[in-house]
Amino acid sequence: MRIARFVHRDDFHYGVVQDDTITVLANDPMYAGIVPTTETLKLDDVRLVTPILPRSKVVGVGRNWQAHAEELGNEVPSSPLLFFKPNTSVVGPDEPVMLPDWTEEVSYEAELAVVIGRIAKDVPIDRVDEVIFGYTVGNDLTARDVQRAEDQWARAKGFDGSCPLGPWIETELDPDDVQIRSWVDGELRQNGSTQDMVFDVRTLVSYISEAFTLLPGDVILTGTPAGVGTIYDGQTVECEIEGIGTLSTTVRRPTVG
Repeated sequence: MRIARFVHRDDFHYGVVQDDTITVLANDPMYAGIVPTTETLKLDDVRLVTPILPRSKVVGVGRNWQAHAEELGNEVPSSPLLFFKPNTSVVGPDEPVMLPDWTEEVSYEAELAVVIGRIAKDVPIDRVDEVIFGYTVGNDLTARDVQRAEDQWARAKGFDGSCPLGPWIETELDPDDVQIRSWVDGELRQNGSTQDMVFDVRTLVSYISEAFTLLPGDVILTGTPAGVGTIYDGQTVECEIEGIGTLSTTVRRPTVG
């Protein structure tokens, strides 16, 4: 099932996407369950926004693909390397991102994003599926020059607009072997499978839940395959995950003068 968040006639709604239509839901499905109404809209007549606006946090996982760690000259971590993005970093599909003027090197990173559906603390690996609401596509935009220069990643990973998510949440997905691809202006840049992750999705969720409580609506970015690179003013990144869909983001630079 594909659950989207959208705007129609200036109001925000949730809905279930099927082909080119969307069935409006009665309430936020994260808290009120999936309760469809009798109202159906054409997908072309609505504007999709980020399918989830985290109430609490976005947790990122760094260097979770060996080839990606190696392309940046880093060692593969022996345990998951975690960081945070604030919820102000989250934007939706086709929403332009204004790059900060204090960085000259922003990279794209296509990632599988896990959406948590229940309060989760100390979750065993074999019960992780019970706390996952679904999956969406993420783009972990990163100020690479700042990341190299500073000991912590708060600015490099957390600037406004640095976490595009969308186009919807897929509730039925086996995350063990799905393809992740990205294109910049139509040129293929990344192409990998989640089976090549250093730490798989269930291991990550269990590990993170040991460190701190996960809440409904929290998002976990699970890492990116090799092929990342700098994106420039006016370029468009398309991130695609098999079984979910495609997330498109165009970046802009501030106008000087």
